[in-house]
Amino acid sequence: MLIQKIVQELQDIPEDKLAELYDLIHYFRLGLSQERTQPRTPGLLKGQLGDAFFEPLPAEELQQWE
Repeated sequence: MLIQKIVQELQDIPEDKLAELYDLIHYFRLGLSQERTQPRTPGLLKGQLGDAFFEPLPAEELQQWE
């Protein structure tokens, strides 16, 4: 069973690292509960984009991305 494998792994972690592991597990679990309660709903952004959004970037700026 997977829970037994996890418990076995936990037994081999040094005592001084358990607080870090707890934080990792705790915040991971909180993130999971937020995913369930607040699903992302894709859609359009509110507001409007100005025409400048669609203008090409200047050559100097494009070169920085290459």
